[in-house]
Amino acid sequence: MFHTDKDLQSREIITKAVCGKGRKFSKATHTISLPNKPNNILGSWAINHTFDAEKVGDVIEVIGTYDINIWYSYANNTKTTVETETISYVEQVPLSYLDGNCSKSNLEVIATATEAPTCTDAKISENGDSVIVEVEKEFLVEVIGETKVCVVISSHGCDDEEKGLLLEEADIDSDDSEDLDPSFIIDDLD
Repeated sequence: MFHTDKDLQSREIITKAVCGKGRKFSKATHTISLPNKPNNILGSWAINHTFDAEKVGDVIEVIGTYDINIWYSYANNTKTTVETETISYVEQVPLSYLDGNCSKSNLEVIATATEAPTCTDAKISENGDSVIVEVEKEFLVEVIGETKVCVVISSHGCDDEEKGLLLEEADIDSDDSEDLDPSFIIDDLD
């Protein structure tokens, strides 16, 4: 059973929603001084990654640290040791979209390291007393805030048969929701 437009009403629902998203991949080069002149680099890795994120203007700033460990040989390859250096960074992640209808107060920022800092290359510098390390990392950020959602309701309610028909007709795939335009709003339902 379907209803006429006179049977339909609308309600505004205030809810928390993802109001903005962004992603950034970055590479950085670090020069790490060593107490001994290295002969060979035996390994390099990044560990102890910690970070926090906050909205600053139209970007999300991810502020964090990680340790770079360099395992190397020295003294004509007769000894080995590991040198550790802590790296601090500030990564500005631009938002690919930000819903202007989202309330500006009480915004929550969620940042995820989709690729934790990883050493991709380590080589001895030309002067031979330090190591040049390349590190890659990637972040996905989301801004969550309060927004209004307008829903159409029927004064007759819905029966189970009608709910099933509506869901079948909608046939919405969860991947499709990323393509929705957050600025699309229906102003008048009459």
